[in-house]
Amino acid sequence: MSALLVLMLLLVVRAVMLPGASKGLAFYLKPDFAKMFESGFGEVVFAAMGQAFFTLSLGIGSIAIFGSYTGKEKAITGSSITIIALDTFVALMSGLIIFPTCFAFGVEPGQGPGLIFVTLPNIFNSMPLGRLWGTIFFIFMSFAALSTVIAVFENIISFTIDMFGWDRKKAVMINGVALFILSIPCALGFNIWSGVGIPKIGGIQDIEDFIVSNNLLPLGSLFYVLFCASKKGWGFDNFQAEVNTGDGMKLTSKLRFYFTWILPIIIFVIWLVGYIQKFA
Repeated sequence: MSALLVLMLLLVVRAVMLPGASKGLAFYLKPDFAKMFESGFGEVVFAAMGQAFFTLSLGIGSIAIFGSYTGKEKAITGSSITIIALDTFVALMSGLIIFPTCFAFGVEPGQGPGLIFVTLPNIFNSMPLGRLWGTIFFIFMSFAALSTVIAVFENIISFTIDMFGWDRKKAVMINGVALFILSIPCALGFNIWSGVGIPKIGGIQDIEDFIVSNNLLPLGSLFYVLFCASKKGWGFDNFQAEVNTGDGMKLTSKLRFYFTWILPIIIFVIWLVGYIQKFA
């Protein structure tokens, strides 16, 4: 992980030194609230919430699975803040690499996945030592993608091991085959099924992303919050005692009302408003 962060910092330095990179920095870092309200404030917040839940693997049990492997020596609160800070730092650095580079070479920044896998190789080819910088960047991307796959896959593997009593090898093989089959529609969505889709959502890949990022993750997180803070669930006192076990930052009792009432309402309202603006 340290090596990946060093690679990113090197790429950031290279990107911001390109001629015309200042326009990319302004595009990335200068807020444009007019465009936000033009697109629909609720939909923008809805999409941002979905991305936040996705990148932190909230709402589908991944964090709970990895938390179960953690010892009792350190309190969960401090570890959680460290994870959030590191994730935000990596996301910020990624933007500082991509957007200045796009504006430096006159590339439209809103091209989605194609921006990384099609456009950026051409950009790197136009740069001095572009092959070196491109290789470094895609090595970083490969490790980042692999770590994400491992994290998501561990969630499924751990679930099937506990549910069916399988050993890890059997769980990996069966889930690997199942995921390969279930991934076929997404792959076909780029070619022979490219015309298949749902209005206001998009194609097959967009539908799958909408189901997971904008529904399962926020609603799953809402369920977790209600379970941990509600008296009918685990209860805030038990939740607080668990997360405060060990050394490090502690969760204060002053947040009881926030966790019990305010946070669930925030999650639900953002989810609902985003839905209304998306399909209105």
